[in-house]
Amino acid sequence: MQLRYNYRAYPDAAQCRALARAFGCARVVWNDCLRDRREAQAAGLPYVKSAELSRLRITQAKRTEERAWLADVSAVVLQQSLRDLDTACKNFFDSLNGKRKGRKVGPPRYKSKKDARQSIRFNTNAFALRGDGTVYVAKVGDLKVKWSRPLPAAPTSLTVTKDSSGRYFLSFVVDTQPEILPQAETEAGIDLGLSAFAVLSDGRKIGSPRFLRRAERKLKRLGRELSRKVKGSKNRAKARIKVARQHARVADRRRDFHHKASTQIIRDNQAVYVEDLAVAGLGRTRLAKSVHDAGWSAFVGMLEYKAVKHGRTFAKVDRAFPSSQICSACGYRDGPKPLHVWQWPCGGCGTVHDRDHNAARNVLFEGRRIVAAGRAETSNACGAPIRRAHVPAQRGEAGSPRKGQKAQAGIPGL
Repeated sequence: MQLRYNYRAYPDAAQCRALARAFGCARVVWNDCLRDRREAQAAGLPYVKSAELSRLRITQAKRTEERAWLADVSAVVLQQSLRDLDTACKNFFDSLNGKRKGRKVGPPRYKSKKDARQSIRFNTNAFALRGDGTVYVAKVGDLKVKWSRPLPAAPTSLTVTKDSSGRYFLSFVVDTQPEILPQAETEAGIDLGLSAFAVLSDGRKIGSPRFLRRAERKLKRLGRELSRKVKGSKNRAKARIKVARQHARVADRRRDFHHKASTQIIRDNQAVYVEDLAVAGLGRTRLAKSVHDAGWSAFVGMLEYKAVKHGRTFAKVDRAFPSSQICSACGYRDGPKPLHVWQWPCGGCGTVHDRDHNAARNVLFEGRRIVAAGRAETSNACGAPIRRAHVPAQRGEAGSPRKGQKAQAGIPGL
């Protein structure tokens, strides 16, 4: 299976300038190739192939006076930028034709030097790991890296990323073997919420840290300071970096909490079942800030790939399953309940239930039924796949983000 390992890098001033040139050249190649394809489509011409774009916008462009500076960076960076554009176009066309499942993918957009995140990609021919702990990057030099953990194997690709707060990260894709944990006797159903981040079927509750809420006061003060600065001034740039760094701290703390909680759950349980929440819909309600602060989608994604990595069973229960309406003791269903009702007696057997604990137990029972049926599509859980295949490393780092979607500051998640 492929996993992505991220490390903080500390380039010096000369290396920062070299990376800035590489980011700019990759961005120019992306925009030039995307413009050619859009113009060909508008003129009714055939789709421009990658080989033709590589010859026109990379090989021949280096010989012109306008694009001679493309030769100052590694050719691998330019070729990988074109490949990322091909991937973005393919995902868009597959989404239109119905070949790609999930949410609709928008067309590739032009990149800007003012984007919150800049990134470039290298293959094994353009980088190397040094014996002194540095990483050699073609036409950049030896980058100093903070190795928080060793790499399990030789990496197959490298992505250098600069976030909105000015931090640099190295992301390695590594082919590894699953680390199967010893057999566990317990299984867990998880009900995600806002008052408590997660309630497990055995009664345990994981409190909600609310990192964004705790940092709101400081963020408001920094935002006011930013609004007072003149646009285009150096003081405004400094104030913007302060705001970005504070948001990065919030994102890093939330990610660290998600990793620790998901790892503990996967280690303690042989099977994990969780409800498939409509996070995008909840993000448009009055609870939007609290929903995004909780980060349910990132947490469920970590549970999913860690279950594959450690040989555990993972399944999603469909969001239409009435987990809060069914008694987990007798199975009696007495209808929906308002959000302010935290405890309720069963109309069939009289058992007094805690709302979240009862929902977690029902998620556990429904998840077991899905696994026992051996299929994802059931009457109550349509579209709840049991992931046991290899998990590929994400390719979204150097691609084109969706329109209106801001890049998250901090270390990119797995």
